[in-house]
Amino acid sequence: MIKTDILIIGAGPTGLFTVFEAGLLKLKCHLIDALPQPGGQCSEIYPKKPIYDIPGFPEILAGDLTDNLLEQCKQFEPGFTLGERAETIEKQEDGDFIVTTNKGTQHQAPVVAIAGGLGSFEPRKPLIHNITDFEDKGVEYIIKNPEIYKDKKVVIAGGGDSALDWSIFLSDVASEVTLIHRRNEFRGHLDSVDKVQELKDNGKISLITPAQIIGIIGDQKVDGVVIKQSDNIHIEKEYVLETDHFIPLFGLSPKLGPIANWGLEIEKNAIKVNNALDYQTNIPGIFAIGDVNTYPGKLKLILCGFHEATLMCQAAYQIINPGKKYVMKYTTVSGIDGFDGTRKEAPKAVVKKIE
Repeated sequence: MIKTDILIIGAGPTGLFTVFEAGLLKLKCHLIDALPQPGGQCSEIYPKKPIYDIPGFPEILAGDLTDNLLEQCKQFEPGFTLGERAETIEKQEDGDFIVTTNKGTQHQAPVVAIAGGLGSFEPRKPLIHNITDFEDKGVEYIIKNPEIYKDKKVVIAGGGDSALDWSIFLSDVASEVTLIHRRNEFRGHLDSVDKVQELKDNGKISLITPAQIIGIIGDQKVDGVVIKQSDNIHIEKEYVLETDHFIPLFGLSPKLGPIANWGLEIEKNAIKVNNALDYQTNIPGIFAIGDVNTYPGKLKLILCGFHEATLMCQAAYQIINPGKKYVMKYTTVSGIDGFDGTRKEAPKAVVKKIE
């Protein structure tokens, strides 16, 4: 039986930052994740994807963010159960929870923080009749290593942040980048939309809207895509665009998995929490933070997960130490006390149309 103060389900960025915030309160953490390594999507799906909205980092690769978070929290010596999925949860008479994984590993803690991101997930695939014939033969739903696109022709489809960010990034890697979206308006960050507009104006990428991919051509690999495009008076035309890779980035279909059976209040595949207080669920002692939760005004950003983790740890402290008052100190002033009593230094730590 593994015992800890806070049991964290999910070792993505929000879960890792929770370790740091809990450590400042002298609370120990243990993390469970079905993936074989920490980092969640940042390490498993897009380690080389640049992220632009982390405070203090104008740009940072997702994999590097994971490395930094691990470095930041390692002083608090978290435990990890990796490659195992949290399966069941039982509340004990003393108020503690016992969480058992699919491999039978048991964990006990008075507080459980669900930081499972999108949960288990699979990419959303476009409705193209022969797309499965070209999977791993030029069709990729996730970009893990952008170097495979060096000096290649790339077509990206999508209108969100992933499509915009990868179009920007690959403009300096691929020989040609074409971004295709079924609308003239994009759903991503306005700054990313502006960067794509600038790259288009400078001839660094091609932009085709409104349009969609309706077919793929090729023999042993992707040789081109069939595009259906409408002009301003809704006259449709179809044509073939040669390409080496077709990357549809339409997001992920999330599934909560076994957590959905824990008696938590679920809304649209996310866990409802009380954001007015501490991101606690309908079960006292169980919190949900990061992309896995939902509440009025929720934004699925890593930054928001960090904020939620910070407030959650304050509430967890009161559950673990009832009646004990904690006085918050600024780490920049007081430093960080280790568990061994030694003093340590603080770690260094919308819609817009493209014409």
